[in-house]
Amino acid sequence: MASSLEFDWHDGKAAANVAKHRLRFDRAVAVFADPDRVDFDVSRAEDGEVRRKTVGRLDGRLTTVVYTLRGDVHWVISARRANKAEERRYGQVHT
Repeated sequence: MASSLEFDWHDGKAAANVAKHRLRFDRAVAVFADPDRVDFDVSRAEDGEVRRKTVGRLDGRLTTVVYTLRGDVHWVISARRANKAEERRYGQVHT
C-alpha cells in the first residue's frame, strides 16, 4: 500500500514535472497503491543508478512513475500519463 511507503523528490524537478505533464508528484505516488501496477527496471548505464518504472491506475488512467530507491525511500524522478508502449506492457501482464 502506498501509505506504508516513503516518497521524496527534488522540489525543482517536481515543479518542472507539473509544468510539463500537469501531474504533481504527491498525487502521482497514489499509483503505488494500485494492486495491479506493473513495476520494471529501466536503468541505463549513463544514469549511474538503478531506476525503476511503475505503471498503474490513477483516477482510471494508466500513469507512469519513474523512481529510484535511496535506502527505503522511493525517490520520484518523473510522473506522467502512460504512453502506448507502457499501456501495452501493462496489458500484457493483465490479459
